[in-house]
This record gives sequence, C-alpha cells and structure tokens, in this order.
Amino acid sequence: MVKVITYGTYDMLHHGHIILLERAKALGDYLIVGVTSDDYDKSRGKINNHQSLMERVAAVKELGIADEIIVEEYEGQKIDDIRRLDVDIFTVGSDWEGKFDYLNDYCKVVYLPRTEGVSSSEVRAEKRKIKVGIVGSAILRAKFIKESQYVNGVEIVGISSAHKVSDSVEGLFYTNVYEELLEKVDAVYIVSKPENHYSDTKKALMAGKHVLCESPLAYTKEECQELYNLADSKNLILMDAIKTAYSTAYERLLLMAKGGRIGDIVSIDSVCTSLRDGIQKKDADLSRKWNSMCGWGPVAMLPVFQLFGTDYNKKIFYTKYLDKSKNIDAFTKIDFVYPSGIASVKVAKGAKAEGELVIAGTKGYIYVPAPWWKTDYFEVRYENPEDNKRFFYQLDGEGIRYEIVAFAKAVESRKNYSYVSKEISEEISGVIDAFNKREDMIELN
Repeated sequence: MVKVITYGTYDMLHHGHIILLERAKALGDYLIVGVTSDDYDKSRGKINNHQSLMERVAAVKELGIADEIIVEEYEGQKIDDIRRLDVDIFTVGSDWEGKFDYLNDYCKVVYLPRTEGVSSSEVRAEKRKIKVGIVGSAILRAKFIKESQYVNGVEIVGISSAHKVSDSVEGLFYTNVYEELLEKVDAVYIVSKPENHYSDTKKALMAGKHVLCESPLAYTKEECQELYNLADSKNLILMDAIKTAYSTAYERLLLMAKGGRIGDIVSIDSVCTSLRDGIQKKDADLSRKWNSMCGWGPVAMLPVFQLFGTDYNKKIFYTKYLDKSKNIDAFTKIDFVYPSGIASVKVAKGAKAEGELVIAGTKGYIYVPAPWWKTDYFEVRYENPEDNKRFFYQLDGEGIRYEIVAFAKAVESRKNYSYVSKEISEEISGVIDAFNKREDMIELN
C-alpha cells in the first residue's frame, strides 16, 4: 500500500483545495491530510483564518477524500509524521516547489499543479471588504495602520484628528471633521483621548458604523452599558481594544490558571509602567497626554477581572498626582479585595517599576516577565524547581493584528469575537469613574 501525505490550512475550503486533494489521493492508495493548527499558523504569519481548527478539520473530513486526518502543530512535524506513519510520498502545491526538497531524504516529494486564480487569501479578502477609518492621534495609531496590512480585506482609508501627523502609510484621506470620515468607512478604530471615547463611539454607532475602541470605552459604567446597548440595537459590532487579550501566551496562561495548574488562585500582582510619554515633569505639555490610569489601567486590570471576576468586596486607590487639576496621575496603585483572594494593580507614566505579572496559587505560581503585556513567554513555578515549566508562543504585532482579525471576523459575521467581555469593559469604565471622582482614594504626597 502506497501512503501519501499532504498538509494545508484548508481555511474556507474551495474548489482549488478539492482538486489538489483529489490529485494527492490519485498518487497512492491511502491519503493522510495534515490540517495546520491555529497556533502553528500564527507562528508562520497566517493569522487571519476565517474558520477554527475544528471547523477546518470537519470540512476536510466531509469531503470523504482523506483516509486519515491529523493536526500539524509544530515546526519539524512533517519529518516526524513521515517516519511515524511510514509515508511513501509527500505532496504539496507547486507554489511551494523546491521548499520541501529536504524531505526527499525520507520519502518521495511530488509538487502538484494548483488551480489558477483560486486561493483562500483571495476568498477571505473578498468576503471581508471592510473600510476602516482611524479617529485620534495617539501612538497606537501608527501601529494599527502597520498591523492592518497583514489582515486580508481590511483597508485603512482615512484619519480624523485635530492633530495631523505623518503615518507609515501614504495616501490616506485626512480630515479634522469626524463626519467626513464616517461617510467614507464601514468601521472606525478609535484612539482619541479617553474623555472623547464615549462621544466618538456613540457618533459612529449612530451613523451605522462598527467600532473598535481603545479602552476605556467610556468614563462611567452607565455610559459603557449605553454604548453596548446601542450597538446591539443597531446590529453593530462594538469591541474593546486591549491588544494583550489577543496574545497567544496570555490566553494560554489564563487557561492554565483557570484550569488549576497552580491550585486555587489567592493573589494577582499586575504592574504596567512607562516613562516614554513624558508626563513625569510638571511643566511638560500635558494637553494631549493620557494619564496613568487611562493609559495603563485597562491592561493592568484585565487579568484581575478575567481570573477573579468583577464582583470584588472593595477597592482602594493610592495615587500620586503630577497635576491634580488636569487629573494627571504619575502613579496609581489599586488594591482589590475579593472573597477568595486579593489583587494589586500598579500603573505609572511618571514612575518606573518592573512590569511583571505574578499569579499566586496554593500549588505554585505563574510568572510573566516584563513587559508582561507583550509577552511571548511565561513560566509556571513550583516549590520544587525541577517541576517548573516554561512556555513560549509566537507573538506578532503585540497582539494588534490578532485583534484586527477578530474585529474583521465579528463585522463579517455580526457575532462578537472580542476576547474582552462586556462585563469587564463596563467594570473598567466603572473603576475609571471611581478614580475620576476620587472615591476610596488615598493621595500620596
């Protein structure tokens, strides 16, 4: 019996895939099809799959062409599979010609002609024709423009901002009149000053546009709830843009923590600081700056609310102001007290500390080194160091491009694919509200 093996993503299975699989089957008696996992695709830069791994496996299985289906999960697996499954022929499309010649040492390699004019990337791009406008001039704007280029079907068409600055993509429409931008787009990415998020988001939703907005979505929980209700009533997508939530490593550490890998969680320490925004001097131009609480608070609170929930007993702010009249805090620490544990959040733009995340449990702890909010690596540590485990995951674009993919997928399907729940978005806005009102606050000299 001649065994044949081939691999692919098989996203949005189309006629070209079917022809290629039929040709592969004709090479032998038994066809093994390897479907690449989401994580492995991410490591190869393919981050905008439309379908999940299980959906893609099911689609290949339904064709009835494959005799066996396996999942490709890591670099070098092809050699392992060829040896383990006693494969005679490895085959793949001719667009990869020469790339897999090294496998000739293990089996015969055959490059098959592909169906011209058909590709998953083209299908995805055609399905996701989303014209996006950007509102605001914060530093994340340039990163968003850059990362959007990796996502099929997402086109940045213009910018609305009171402050025109050069960005990495030329030829974008620019206006300081928000309504002019809304006329040209299907959706907006809002990165304006936090105090404008509510009004900018509401205006976009009222105009029938989908919204991806940097956190906080609003300055009060009630305003945040209003925005979500408005989006729901108009069948529009509203997503909270906290890029860390879309990091593969961060997602995995949450699953491990929730799954009992370190026992019962008793405390969380989350630290986010930076001095690059230049607010550490009282005579600095603060007119366009985000304070520490809005700039870092949503990210720092994210693991607390995702692991402990939002039903805490009490919270206390410890704040050192740089300019109290402008509500600019150089440093803020928040202690959250829960029935089963405590959490400490430290944020600063006028002070510096090690930006670590530590999740302590009754059996061990998870340690994420600085900067934890951009991590591709973390450790699970125990009393016996020999039991410690290290985990590495690919991270491209700080999680921004994965966030854009989720947003595009949500807009296309009208289903919410946000990794940040409405409840957490609302609670973040509620904490910001309490900070702005100086509730439960101890001011530091």
